Amino acid sequence: MAKCVCVIAEFRAGNFRRVSFEVASEGRRLADALGTGLCAIAIGAGVSARAPELGHYGVDKVYTADDAALEHYVAESYVPIAADIISKCDPAVVVVPASVDGKDLAARLTARLQSGLAQDCTQIKVEEGVVKAKRPIFAGKCFAWCEWGDGALPVISCRPNVMDCLAADESRKAEVEPVAAAARTARSRAVGVALDTSGKVELTEAEIIVSGGRGMKGPENYTMVEDLAKILGAAVGASRAAVDAGWRPHSDQVGQTGKVVNPNLYIAVGISGAIQHLAGMGSSKFIVAINKDPDAPIFSKADYGIAEDLFNFVPLFTEEVRTLKSTCS
Repeated sequence: MAKCVCVIAEFRAGNFRRVSFEVASEGRRLADALGTGLCAIAIGAGVSARAPELGHYGVDKVYTADDAALEHYVAESYVPIAADIISKCDPAVVVVPASVDGKDLAARLTARLQSGLAQDCTQIKVEEGVVKAKRPIFAGKCFAWCEWGDGALPVISCRPNVMDCLAADESRKAEVEPVAAAARTARSRAVGVALDTSGKVELTEAEIIVSGGRGMKGPENYTMVEDLAKILGAAVGASRAAVDAGWRPHSDQVGQTGKVVNPNLYIAVGISGAIQHLAGMGSSKFIVAINKDPDAPIFSKADYGIAEDLFNFVPLFTEEVRTLKSTCS
C-alpha cells in the first residue's frame, strides 16, 4: 500500500512560490481522503531553511535537495532527484504545480516513472479510493475527467491560482529529511538564467490582471494599462497580437501560446477575444472587457462589457478607481 501523497514544491529566489502552498493544500485534502500521510519534495539552493514552512499547509515530511548548483531549474538535475525520492516514499499520487517549470518537470518525470500524466488540472477528487483529475481540453471549450489504471502512479499538475489554499497553521512544522544532491548537479549544463528583477506581479499568481491588445495601437499607450494596474495592485498582461508586434515582452503574453491565468478579476483592454486568448484567461472569476466594437468575441465571455473607445474610457476609469481608493483608505 502507498505510504503517502507526494507534492513537489517550487522554490525560487529564496522563497516558495504561492502555487507550492496551493499544491500542498490540495495534497493534504487528497491524503485525508486516501488515509495516507503527505510528503513534499523541495529542490533548490537554500531550500532546507524554508522547508518547514510547508508544514503550515499540511505537509508531514519534506525531502530536501539543497545545493548551490540547484538554484535554477535544470531538467537533467531536478528529474533524477525527484524520481529517486518518489521511489523512496512510494506515493499514491504525485501533485506538481502547472507552472512553466512544473509542466516540464511533470512530463519528464512521468516518462521516467513510466506512469500517466494529467496536465493543467483544475480539480482533483477521490471516489471509492480512486483518484480522478479534471482538466480542460479543446482550448478550454470542455473538460475531461482522467483516471489511472491499476498499478499506474497518477502524476497531476495543478493550474496555479485554482486550488484553494488552507489557512496557514504556523504552529505546525514539517519534518525535514535532507537528500544528497551534489552528485546529481555536477553535469548541469546551465550557463546563465535571465530573471525579471522588476518586482512586478507574476501573471500566473496575480489576483487581478489588466491586459492590453491590438486596440492599444502602440507600445507608448500601455502606460494607461500600467497606471490602472498599479492602482489596482494588478499584473500587466498582453494578447499575442501585442506581443508579436513587439509592444510587450513574451513574458506578458496571456493565451494558449502564452500563460494560462486564473485571476479573480481580468480586465481586457482593446482585446478582441480570439479563441487562443480566451483559452488562456477564460476561467478567470470575473472578466471585464473594454472594446469599442460591440460585436467583439470577448463580450461573449465577459461578465461586464464596456463598448467604448478605450482611449476615452480607461483614463476616466483609472481616475475613478484612484478617487475611490483614496476615499476608502
